[in-house]
Amino acid sequence: MANYGLQKWIRPAIAALPSKRKLGLAFILLLVFLVVAMPLFNRWMYPLDYEDKILYSADTTGADPFLVMAIIRVESKFNPDVKSHAGAEGLMQLTPNTVEWVVDRGRFSPAFKDAVQDPAVNIHMGSWYISGLMKEFNDNKVAAIAAYNAGPGNVKKWLKEGRWDGTRKNLGQIPYGETRHYVQRVLFFHKKYRSLYKHLIRERETYTLPE
Repeated sequence: MANYGLQKWIRPAIAALPSKRKLGLAFILLLVFLVVAMPLFNRWMYPLDYEDKILYSADTTGADPFLVMAIIRVESKFNPDVKSHAGAEGLMQLTPNTVEWVVDRGRFSPAFKDAVQDPAVNIHMGSWYISGLMKEFNDNKVAAIAAYNAGPGNVKKWLKEGRWDGTRKNLGQIPYGETRHYVQRVLFFHKKYRSLYKHLIRERETYTLPE
């Protein structure tokens, strides 16, 4: 009796369904919508600004442009006017000590110290700094990101003392909770920005090919 009642409910529901042709058309339209809408949605979720300045600085300093994008997203969300309680300024949130060190070691113009909030200057110094950290930590991206947040001295100490092995797998070993979270976020955004904006690298390479 129960089966009979269930069949009485199911049959009208099936009969009310659109034809297979209409369902197929609806499915195709849904796929087209997803193909078009998803990239737009993702770029809305993960916006990018100052890309020309990022790509230029990455070219000249050897930095990974997608890592620079990810750091900017985490540090300032592409707002050049952000200033932290520790005095870090600009898109890549450079502290006064970091600026002094970068200007001295990178042999940049002393005028850079007074132009930290300028997007072009800030990105260039920050790109040079992260590129240097990558070299300092033997291309260990995870350790370099941790050093950008906690300072290279702390990270070297953790590695030397065996408190952290420098891997993404063992991020939980990092003594600073803020740094653990920071590295996770930067790595997440690095993957997103590389996936969404890798075409910018190809376009730039094509544009700069010699005639």
